[in-house]
Amino acid sequence: MPLIVAVALFMENMDSTVIATSLPAIATDIGTSPLALKLAVTSYLLSLAVFIPMSGWTADRFGARTVFRTAIAVFVAGSIGCAASGSLTEFVIARIVQGVGGAMMTPVGRLVLVRTVGKRALVDAMAWVSIPALVGPIMGPPVGGFITTYASWHWIFLINVPMGLFGIALVTRYIENVRLATPDPFDLTGMVLAGAGVAGLAFGLSVVGLDFLPWPIVSALIGGGAISFVAYLAHARRAKAPVLDFSLLALPTFRASLVGGFLFRIGIGALSFLLPLLLQLGFGLDPFQSGLVTFSTALGALTMKTVASAILNRFGFRPVLVANALISAMFIAACAAFAPGTPIGVMVAVLLIGGFFRSLQFTSVNAIAYADVEPERTSRATALSAVSQQLSVSAGVAIGAGAVEFVVRHKGVPTIAAADFPAAFLLVAAISATSALLFARLPADAGAELAGRAVVPAPTEPPDPRIG
Repeated sequence: MPLIVAVALFMENMDSTVIATSLPAIATDIGTSPLALKLAVTSYLLSLAVFIPMSGWTADRFGARTVFRTAIAVFVAGSIGCAASGSLTEFVIARIVQGVGGAMMTPVGRLVLVRTVGKRALVDAMAWVSIPALVGPIMGPPVGGFITTYASWHWIFLINVPMGLFGIALVTRYIENVRLATPDPFDLTGMVLAGAGVAGLAFGLSVVGLDFLPWPIVSALIGGGAISFVAYLAHARRAKAPVLDFSLLALPTFRASLVGGFLFRIGIGALSFLLPLLLQLGFGLDPFQSGLVTFSTALGALTMKTVASAILNRFGFRPVLVANALISAMFIAACAAFAPGTPIGVMVAVLLIGGFFRSLQFTSVNAIAYADVEPERTSRATALSAVSQQLSVSAGVAIGAGAVEFVVRHKGVPTIAAADFPAAFLLVAAISATSALLFARLPADAGAELAGRAVVPAPTEPPDPRIG
């Protein structure tokens, strides 16, 4: 079951970045410019951000298997539409359809695991699910470049068809249609406010520092998104079943996962963005060559899945989350030392080992979120976690790009060089390291059941001998 979910999430995560190196070829075929075609990238992100908040209620109402299977089908339909597109408009519409499917696949896939896998097996299950989030964005550009160079850009999308059909068959065969007997009423007002807030913030933050839109428009997107989100928070206090339930933050384990995870993922989002640019613009590698270097991060993530459960069982969630946040941040900061003369083997070693620790942190953060969440609220927890992850990655890209742009403008030379990246790596590493402060506040036995550790009972007061 975890493998089925992981394959579906891999499709979604990789597709969000796979077209980056193929834009010129696609633009030539459909008669537009690569710059205009960037609308296809941003429309996919926007669609994800808008539809994620309603995923939890949809799964409660229609059943997790039904929604997950439908999400894969919608994603495949969007992929076929992308391959068949003959104009910019058609391509953008197809990418929006893909985003709708992807928005449902990610949180509902995780919800399927939480509701069908026992707590003792949840860490191992989350280890599988964390891999697509790490591997997909790293493999996307080199895979897209390879397919476009040696075959045709159409296969970037058509390859999803057999994978999707196989996934639908496996979901039908192995995943139960878990649903709530009496689902909460749909929060339409909250959906509109939350969708506008998440879309404005996610889309606005994703284009900061990229010179894609004028600053007034970017500011309006971020400002409008923030205002909508504030309005949603006011609405959520009165709503019976808010589409994004922030009352879950009262749970220490969920709060640490959401807030600490947000800070930690800023570094990861920036790393996936900065590293290919450093290798290509700073070191002169082509997209396929740089992808082979960055793929070592994925290999580190794959080795982690075999030992994550044992590590958490031995040390517990709090020590692992605190120490691993600092270790992972250290390996992000180590990328600041990469220079044109750095041996490839050294860079691969840093990325390989760093990928192991980052993947362990992803697994631990994703699992601890559900340690104390009641079964009837897991769908809301999943939706809120998915939105947080989307915003954190967008924020990481924005901060990383902004740091590089600041250095470039400060030196007065418009050409981007390798020396322009170290400050960005150090900045995002420092932000990721601050997540350790949130994890340090967890109870000592946080997630004990998930890790397979004994729960230490709370001390009790001795009986008063004066009371007979």
